[in-house]
Amino acid sequence: MNEVFRIRFRTSRSANRKSKIQNLKWLGVLVLLVGWVGMAEAQQAKKVHRVGRLVAGRGSWLMDETFTQALRQLGWVKGRNIAFESRLAEVQLDRLPDLAAELVRLKVDVIVGGGAAVHAAKRTTRSVPIVFVMDGDPVGEGLVESLARPGGNLTGLTLISPDLTAKRLELIKEAFPNVRRVGVLWNPTNSSSAVEFREGESAARRLGLKFQSLAVRASSDFESTFRAAARDRADALLIITDPVTDAHHFQILDFVVGNRLPTMHGERTFVEAGGLISYGPSLVDLWRRAATYVDRILKGAKPADLPVERPTKFELVINLKTAKQIGLTIPPNVLARADKVIK
Repeated sequence: MNEVFRIRFRTSRSANRKSKIQNLKWLGVLVLLVGWVGMAEAQQAKKVHRVGRLVAGRGSWLMDETFTQALRQLGWVKGRNIAFESRLAEVQLDRLPDLAAELVRLKVDVIVGGGAAVHAAKRTTRSVPIVFVMDGDPVGEGLVESLARPGGNLTGLTLISPDLTAKRLELIKEAFPNVRRVGVLWNPTNSSSAVEFREGESAARRLGLKFQSLAVRASSDFESTFRAAARDRADALLIITDPVTDAHHFQILDFVVGNRLPTMHGERTFVEAGGLISYGPSLVDLWRRAATYVDRILKGAKPADLPVERPTKFELVINLKTAKQIGLTIPPNVLARADKVIK
């Protein structure tokens, strides 16, 4: 019996040793797997995504501040997991193609821009994702297939909203009841400006206003256009946002002040620079929302699957300093509705 017991004991001890050795092997494999996963996660955490910012010369501060801050709130911290490559064309739009190509050569993960910058980026690459915040109609301008299904490598937000031009004309008439003829400064070669102009014509008829076309296609057109506005005695001026009108904003302001004309702009940046009134989408809100597009794309989403969105927040901005300078009084009921009053 003792011999049998000893044999069983030795067999048991041998089996235990084998079991322990096998367990140690599996433990080693598990440790290696955990180590590999940890290293992979660490490498992924250390990856710095590169965002290219292509600016045609307007709204760069919004992209620098609002957009960057919104990304930070989403967990993208400059220097830790995201880096920015900014290229500013100022008003030299012919530089945009080269600047866009430079961003592509830098192998950025996504390009962000607006207006003419978007077209330059689209012509440069079909693979790098592009997120836009733009004045125009992205479908009409051939940037996306549709708002719901963009297709391709572009998506983002458009400033276009139904009846926006009509609302601006209503505000002009409410703030300045004596206005009868509204001069419209616009670029006929811009398809989105043409849409706004047609909407404005329809709204003007409904409001009993005369709608005077003041077309500007290039810098050389402004002098003759201003003469036409003065000759035909426009009572107010409506500026339809476009790269041409944007680039000559201070020339426009000089004409407005010299002729004491009430003027309506599409964006607050112009009123902050000395314009009288603006009503339009909040660019701060749009750039904040643009950050969510970039966030989703950096996490693997495809631009083709992200619908283009329209503005949801609008703002009325009034510059009382300019009103005083040109001898105008803004009615209290209009002032009370303003989101910002510059004094």
